[in-house]
Amino acid sequence: MAKNLVIVESPTKVKTIRKFLGKNYSVEASNGHVRDLPKSQMGVDVENDFEPKYITIRGKGDLLASLRKEVKKADKVFLATDPDREGEAISWHLTKALKLDEKDCKRITFNEITKNAVKAGLKNPRNIDMDLVDAQQARRVLDRVVGYEISPVLWAKVKRGLSAGRVQSVALRIIGDREEEIDAFIPEEYYTLEAILCAEGEKKPLIVSFYGDSQGKIELKNKDDALRIISACENEAFKVASIKRGKREKKSPLPFTTSTMQQEASKALNFSIQKTMRIAQQLYEGVDIAGRGTMGIITYLRTDSTRISDEAAANTREYIARVFSQEYIGGKRTSSNSSSVNVQDAHEAIRPADVTLVPSEIKDSLSRDQFRLYQLIWRRFMASQMSAARFETISVKVSAGEYIFTASGSTRVFDGFMAVYVNADDDEEKNTLSASLGEDSKLTLVDFEDKQHFTQAPPHYTEASLVHTLEELGIGRPSTYSPTVTTIIKRRYVTKEGRNLYMTELGSVVNAIMKESFPEIVDLNFTAKMESALDGVEEGKVEWKTIIRDFYPKLDSSVKKAEKNLEKVQIEDEVTDVICENCGRNMVVKYGPHGKFLACPGFPDCRNTKPYLEKIGVSCPKCGKDIVARKTKKGRVFYGCEDYPECDFMSWPRPVAEKCPRCGGYMVQKGKKQVCANRECGYVQQAEVQKDEH
Repeated sequence: MAKNLVIVESPTKVKTIRKFLGKNYSVEASNGHVRDLPKSQMGVDVENDFEPKYITIRGKGDLLASLRKEVKKADKVFLATDPDREGEAISWHLTKALKLDEKDCKRITFNEITKNAVKAGLKNPRNIDMDLVDAQQARRVLDRVVGYEISPVLWAKVKRGLSAGRVQSVALRIIGDREEEIDAFIPEEYYTLEAILCAEGEKKPLIVSFYGDSQGKIELKNKDDALRIISACENEAFKVASIKRGKREKKSPLPFTTSTMQQEASKALNFSIQKTMRIAQQLYEGVDIAGRGTMGIITYLRTDSTRISDEAAANTREYIARVFSQEYIGGKRTSSNSSSVNVQDAHEAIRPADVTLVPSEIKDSLSRDQFRLYQLIWRRFMASQMSAARFETISVKVSAGEYIFTASGSTRVFDGFMAVYVNADDDEEKNTLSASLGEDSKLTLVDFEDKQHFTQAPPHYTEASLVHTLEELGIGRPSTYSPTVTTIIKRRYVTKEGRNLYMTELGSVVNAIMKESFPEIVDLNFTAKMESALDGVEEGKVEWKTIIRDFYPKLDSSVKKAEKNLEKVQIEDEVTDVICENCGRNMVVKYGPHGKFLACPGFPDCRNTKPYLEKIGVSCPKCGKDIVARKTKKGRVFYGCEDYPECDFMSWPRPVAEKCPRCGGYMVQKGKKQVCANRECGYVQQAEVQKDEH
């Protein structure tokens, strides 16, 4: 009979941790929270000092009964939920639901699910940290009050099923403000001018960009400005006025925090924020590694700290010296970031649990997506402990009469951390200049090249850039980024096209109501200060109900004014050209749990519905009708003819409009290339793929 019971959150953790502990330990899972506020009502007693009314979550009765039996068999109970506010709150709720005695119940934490970490946690049990619990309660009650007070206003004034939230409404405002900037933007014309020169004895041309004159930089605002400079310089002798050579270092990156991992996975792997967190959770909870068994291979995934343990740093430096050389070992880095005032240093940065688990060596034990994310985390962490990359730089000034042209370049002389990791945004060595170039080099003008440009509007937000902005502003915390972005997309306030996020009509209406009637809720500074106040609860400096007491009266007053003053907004359904065969009306686009569908506007008299088929602007190569995007039962996208089942055309990759110039067959998009679908043909061409802004 087990003398000790360990309760974790996830069944996956159960499998992993059982292998580390002996027969004296039983490991069970709570499957997340066991108690929460009720869904059917606010669950916060406003009249009784905002006391929360917790109930057992529906469906958890049998699980709790099973856990109570295990508790009776055990001498000691160890609560081993996640090492953050949410995990602490789950442990506290378990003590209440299972009626655990403090003497026989202890809290343990570990930042990684490895044998050493789990056993170390068991050697250092503690009592539940009520400051952490209260910080979670404050956030939960605050979010519940905001959601349950404002959402009914949106239902009454717009439509049922909408929601507002303390963080999600601010995220929506940020996107809305950017949309307004883009709509108001007026492009301005400007030109750039390059001179293509031939240096004596050099095969490669020297390309220099127009800068200005001795008085400073000159802007070329139109074609006439560019032609004026060309006319003034074309008969002048081009001479090297000065050459500056120097050295530059590029520092190694800091290890991943939650937000930087989400951003880099989006840019480098094209993962959504939600997908990144789901896969990272799998890597943290445990995967079956051939020859090693089930183990967690990364540290805890919700963190805004870049700190790493001394032991992890020492092991990594030893590995770097062995695999590379001593020269590649970096100096100590300061564990801080741009928003250090908001950093909670409860646990380490995201890193491999064991740096010797090289991604390529365990690839066969991981799914494709697990491997790609683990490799990204492993490389980033390795790079963070390595030395800077070193470059030799050169900048050249070339004179042509009274005007000055410039060129610069760099050459990497030591790769340092770049031996294992290159950031998705890195663009080093894009220009190299000849080392033999000197002030006495003879230059001959070959040609001028002037280019027209227009100033660009700010880019649309992506999931990654939105998370970056939220973090910079101090809004939300690592555990909230993913659900915030997921919610505003799920509510159809925002639509995602490619990587970019666009405000929908519904999102614009909700955002306008929030800005008009609840300006404090969507005020960026107010929300950031609220996050700091919640951190104060965690640090034991603020009593959690004080935050609610100070906040609620203003909210209640705003809700009453909105109910009285706001007029109802009517949002029309999108009308399509699809005709209802039952009554002849044009069908409209509706939204259900599984996405868009077509419905007759004559409901309830006519209840006809149809699947919504999204045309991609490409004709079916078999019958000539439109190809549409479809989904399998498991949600995987494929492309087929709209006339299915009469026409059975189907393709997993997205077909494109261009025909294969070699065989005349249809082509498909694969990454940045367009490929002939006929494998025997094998034609491949680079595609014009728009680069997403971040």
